[in-house]
Amino acid sequence: LLGFLLHKTPARLMHAVQGATPAVWGVILQFPFYAGIAGIITSTHLSQQIAHAFVGISSARTFPAIVAIYSAVLGVFVPSGGSKWVVEAPYVMAAAHELKVHLGWVVAAYDLGEALANLVQPFWMLPILGLFQLRARDVMGYTFVVFLVLVPVVLLLVTILGATLSYPL
Repeated sequence: LLGFLLHKTPARLMHAVQGATPAVWGVILQFPFYAGIAGIITSTHLSQQIAHAFVGISSARTFPAIVAIYSAVLGVFVPSGGSKWVVEAPYVMAAAHELKVHLGWVVAAYDLGEALANLVQPFWMLPILGLFQLRARDVMGYTFVVFLVLVPVVLLLVTILGATLSYPL
């Protein structure tokens, strides 16, 4: 907050942080926003409302696939699996409890969705691309084909294998 006040505009703050920490400036600015979002979701009834929405559109059998799809879609727009999970875990796990879905499997389905998202957004590969002097468009065609092949496989497997596990763990 003090940084915002001292720099007077978000753009000036962003440029100052970028100049001071060029390798990690995006992460430094990103994580306080995740903390704020997590605080809003957990301190209001929003977490319960989102959990009830998940329960309303799924069953114990379909919930892992829905979680994987949800995680993949959000992972494209918010490419930060760990921080994203901190924000989303309260309502995802609340819905899993309500539907009586194996909790470990829900986390695995969530992670698989996040992995699918990584195939269609290049954020995670930027350091490697820089190392090999490539651009995202040099590899995105290949990763997109892998994405198209893996989406139905992942959704089928999280549904079938999830049915073999019993609640609560």
